[in-house]
Amino acid sequence: MARLDQFPPRLAARSVGLRLAGRVHFPRDRLGEIVPGPGEDFAVLRVMTVDPAPPRPEVPGAVFEVSFRFARFSPAANARLSRIPMPFIAAQPGFRSKTWLIGRETGAFRGVYEWDTVEDAEGYWESFPMRMMRRRAVPDTLAREIRPAR
Repeated sequence: MARLDQFPPRLAARSVGLRLAGRVHFPRDRLGEIVPGPGEDFAVLRVMTVDPAPPRPEVPGAVFEVSFRFARFSPAANARLSRIPMPFIAAQPGFRSKTWLIGRETGAFRGVYEWDTVEDAEGYWESFPMRMMRRRAVPDTLAREIRPAR
């Protein structure tokens, strides 16, 4: 069951507050950068960051990586559709950043997230945006890893 702070209307309201406060950013300096990955190279499609506010830690404490292939639509269409959950991702408890990556050969997707804590990263797996993504993914292509940040 979803936690109350992950209820979609609350996330939407929190996301609006973050945007109005100027805390959500979309840096463009890494777009198109090639990142080696499992089985193929990936290109950076998009980056989103949220400035931490006290009492949050200054640096992220955890990394969450997920990879998968979408069951429907082309990689280009899914790249556009991946904008829909962005406000719900930015508003997640402990969220710091997400880098969207797309496989250069297969069109597979990877998401690399930074979180305040390992517990925040673990909680994200059951969140509203992650449940939406899991429904759209080909099940046998779905992999995830959570680790402390270096």
